[in-house]
Amino acid sequence: MFRLLSALLFLLATLPAQASLKNQLSDHPSPYLAMHGKDPVQWQTWGKEALARARAENKPLFISSGYFACHWCHVMQQESYQSPAVAALLNQYFIPVKVDRELQPALDAHLIDFVQRTRGQAGWPLNVFLTPEGYPLVGLTYSPTKPFTDLLEKLRKMWERQPDKLRAMALDAALEIAAEQDQAMNFETLDPYALNNALVTMALALGDEMEGGFGRQSRFPMAPQWSVLLKSPQAAEDGGLRELISLTLDQMANQGLRDHIGGGFFRYTVDPSWQVPHYEKMLYTQALLTRLYLQAADTLGRPQYREVARETLDFSLDVLKGEGGGFIASLSAVDPNNVEGGGYLWSDRQLQQALNAEELAFARKRWRLQGDAVTEGGYLPVNEYSVEELARESGRPVEQIRVLEEQIRQKLIKAREPRNHPRDDKQLAAWNGLMLSALVDGARSLGDARYVEAAAALRGYLVTRLWDGERLLRAREKERVLGSAALEDYVYVAAGLYDWGTFTGSQEDLALAGRLAREAWERFFRKRGWQGSDDLLLPGIATEPVISDGPLPSPAALLIGLSLKLDDPELRRQARQALNIGQSELKEQPIWYATQVQALVDAAPTIPAQPMGGPNSSIETITD
Repeated sequence: MFRLLSALLFLLATLPAQASLKNQLSDHPSPYLAMHGKDPVQWQTWGKEALARARAENKPLFISSGYFACHWCHVMQQESYQSPAVAALLNQYFIPVKVDRELQPALDAHLIDFVQRTRGQAGWPLNVFLTPEGYPLVGLTYSPTKPFTDLLEKLRKMWERQPDKLRAMALDAALEIAAEQDQAMNFETLDPYALNNALVTMALALGDEMEGGFGRQSRFPMAPQWSVLLKSPQAAEDGGLRELISLTLDQMANQGLRDHIGGGFFRYTVDPSWQVPHYEKMLYTQALLTRLYLQAADTLGRPQYREVARETLDFSLDVLKGEGGGFIASLSAVDPNNVEGGGYLWSDRQLQQALNAEELAFARKRWRLQGDAVTEGGYLPVNEYSVEELARESGRPVEQIRVLEEQIRQKLIKAREPRNHPRDDKQLAAWNGLMLSALVDGARSLGDARYVEAAAALRGYLVTRLWDGERLLRAREKERVLGSAALEDYVYVAAGLYDWGTFTGSQEDLALAGRLAREAWERFFRKRGWQGSDDLLLPGIATEPVISDGPLPSPAALLIGLSLKLDDPELRRQARQALNIGQSELKEQPIWYATQVQALVDAAPTIPAQPMGGPNSSIETITD
């Protein structure tokens, strides 16, 4: 206790005076943080210093989390964070902290969970007010300037009048969330095959038979779920599941989720018909969908899916390749003129300037560049008529039409170069681990030496730049370490190295995959579940008995599956222990825990037939 108090006193003594608070983000190596470097808000970087300042000055923390590719993050910056009036309130009455969510995924996940629980939905930009002790008070996503300013004024007055009441409310909320997570900490035996059938049943119930995908709202790729469903016996048979998967993959490949001119997939569409994308292009989207389409090509007997995967990998190699063999994080949703999707949309004038009459007539039919534009700002190319249909219509050979199509595509790519969307050039360990697995799958399935070469270079980047022999780094810029490596970093990199080592026969890489897996268990798994980071600065961040799939597969479930495959009895023991907790979540909503369901199925031969222990038993005593 004395050492902790001394450390805090030292930290407070080294803080600059309140009057010297200034924006710390200028020239930050994170493009997202750097773009806020000239805001009048005196942004602080996340860390112990910001927490200590909030406590020393008895001011609430304001944490604003976002990412470079996020359209609404740019909008809120322009409307509010560049407003002198908003800045004056934040600077005087709060400690404002700007976070790149891609560098602090565990912190962001904690705040997202709070906003989801209290608001019913969450997203980015994510804005959360916390007590000086670090307990969340209130959170919100994008807000126009007027209601945001009103909230700042209201919180300022409430904190001046009733700080103790607000502290108590925040602490009570944190305790209530922790209690809910404790209730999910249960021990029981599940029938993995019955659970997998429940997953299929839920997928069919949520599936859209007309448009594909789940639900009736925005359309996300949901790659973890579809990948698990493809492994179900029902996917290999004629029937509803096979039809739903095929329809969904066709819609994703042919409609607005995919860039039909430059390649690659957008993060999601804002409509249920897959027409209007949210224009971010994320590295993890390309990696996961590459693997999904290669898997589907084999399972569903659809060889055209291999070409979708090939084009996605080629886009990644051509556009997302970074330095030293790694890949960058994303392309922004806005173009250089701050127009959402501007680099992907076409006006009639732009098309006429880029193409001659014959080419224009072909392009209009091939990619639906005529009639009423579905998207604001111009035409977004989608697959309207296939090359084969246009060949039959014109009476020309298919190969001749393919040559014409490629000629037109190259002209359009060149014409839109001035509108190319800015790059977030961070090279994140987790997402590069996913890309390594995708490249290995591509090398296996497509037999292209370029993918082998790219995978070898990426493996070298991960091992020599982001692994220092003792710990994994989330990202680095030259010699500066960025962010904190999270559970997903260790797991996705370990899985990528395992795939590479299996492909090449490299015992060195298989050994490193095993070491990273062991590090992940030691750093991130506790008796009562998982924590996303081993560097938790905030109180009240509870462990999770089971982690759901999101846009990325559950790193906990993936670690369990990887550990069952590695030649290490201790890892297999830990994996089986982790499979025995938090299973009520799987029973209630198996679709959101698909990767965990798959891990249970994979481990089925060795899962004990009888329940082991109960809420008071020690996980460490559970053995094979």
